Amino acid sequence: MNNYSILLLSTILVPLIVAVVLLGFSKLPKGITQFLATLGFCFPALGALILWINFHPVDATGYDYLMSLPTGLEGLGITLHLGLNGISAPLYFLAGIVGLAAGIYAMQSGAERLQQYLMLILFMQAGLMGVFASVDVFFFYFFHELALIPTFICIGVWGGRDRQSAAMEMTIYLTLGAMLSLLGLLAIYFQTDAEAFNMIALKKAVATSPIGGESQNIIFGLLLFGFGILVSLFPFHSWAPRGYAAAPTSIAMLHAGVLKKFGLYGFIQVALPLVPLGAYHWSSFLAWMALGSVLIIGLITIAQRDLKMMVGFSSVMHMGYCFLGIACLSVLGAAGVIITMVAHGLTVALLFLLGHVVYRRTDTYDMDDMGGLVKQTPALAAIFSAAVLASIGLPGPGLLNFFGEFTVFTALWDFSRTFTAIAVLGMIISAIYGLRAIGRIFFGSSSKALEAHLKENSIKDISTAEKIPALILLVTLVVIGLWPRLMTDDLHRTLDANFKTIDAKLAQLSVEVDEPVLEVALSSEPVIE
Repeated sequence: MNNYSILLLSTILVPLIVAVVLLGFSKLPKGITQFLATLGFCFPALGALILWINFHPVDATGYDYLMSLPTGLEGLGITLHLGLNGISAPLYFLAGIVGLAAGIYAMQSGAERLQQYLMLILFMQAGLMGVFASVDVFFFYFFHELALIPTFICIGVWGGRDRQSAAMEMTIYLTLGAMLSLLGLLAIYFQTDAEAFNMIALKKAVATSPIGGESQNIIFGLLLFGFGILVSLFPFHSWAPRGYAAAPTSIAMLHAGVLKKFGLYGFIQVALPLVPLGAYHWSSFLAWMALGSVLIIGLITIAQRDLKMMVGFSSVMHMGYCFLGIACLSVLGAAGVIITMVAHGLTVALLFLLGHVVYRRTDTYDMDDMGGLVKQTPALAAIFSAAVLASIGLPGPGLLNFFGEFTVFTALWDFSRTFTAIAVLGMIISAIYGLRAIGRIFFGSSSKALEAHLKENSIKDISTAEKIPALILLVTLVVIGLWPRLMTDDLHRTLDANFKTIDAKLAQLSVEVDEPVLEVALSSEPVIE
């Protein structure tokens, strides 16, 4: 264990300890509460940045900062095993940055019982850091649940309109998804002779003794529907837009921006390397469902008049691109998924934040009741426009979303040119609802409702306190977009090693598939630099 390993553990423990302190001392002065919360949010972000900058795999596992702590469950193969590889490191950094922005915004939210609200967000932050730092599969799942439970509570207590029904719907859907994915993860463990329930041991076990083809089909099916529900894959998506519309802004930022990536990360880090035959069996079905997310949900997004609902549906739509990348069963497709996840996490969190900034000035999310705000809020209009243009995948330097989606489309072209042609329509759909939102909110003439509001209230531009979390997200997005090799070099090495393992397992099983399909499934094309 070295200093960096201790730092990795600390990024989970610090927000957890601060949350426990806020829970234990129920009536702390507001200044102390905000100081402790600032520590709880800043430390994981700074730690994640340091660890990402210094990331360098030291052995064939592809992991760095590995550490293992006893839990008393070693007899079951469970230890607190932490570490980062090229897949988890950028997502771990994403969790730290979005958590920082969401925490800063939460502290200025004016929420009732602010101490309890921040305490729950800190529990959520600890869980998010733990999800992507976990090598042990049990704790990978445990930290997801640790982050998920505060989501339900915050929506039910601090949420907006229809919060009770939205929280209940989310609880039902996400509990079902979590249970199905847990069954799939346990099935993998029990189907192998792995010495421990962690990703390294499982990959070693299936490399020497692969799981049977029929078992793989069943296991991947469980993971497909379990993770699919958690990521709001069409048609299991209805919980997401309603849940985000009802959620407090910081909770929507954290869940849509980070926690919803749990399922996609599980596909790439666990499912594809361990049950590749199951992935091949379900790939076409998954691709069709992903197209449903892109096209059907995209058209529903166009029809939205409520700004927060539009952002919620657009989040579901863009997850469809990630599922298309997974369905390609290639290094290039998986790389595109990770890049898109990071880009989407930053932009959707930024859009939820800016949407609430607009709401604070207009007292409505109805875009038909806005218009002409650029006169009163030019800085807000500029930041909002930049966020929307990034979200729709506008080509250009500094826009990471474009790199992610272009990588997915390149992989999809090898998988199916028909699917690619259909999926590209999603970019047109995104441009329609995104540019329309900018026009309705900031340009044109003011609506009668807004003019009436202006007679009684003065509207000020985005404040410095609001700019800070917004710029944290926007600057991060631009920096990585200008230099995507911050992610892609380490990402490609890890994915290439995983897919070579898949190739070896297919050879051991002597599985007969069509040669062109096998070539696509085992493609190791370089990632965009």
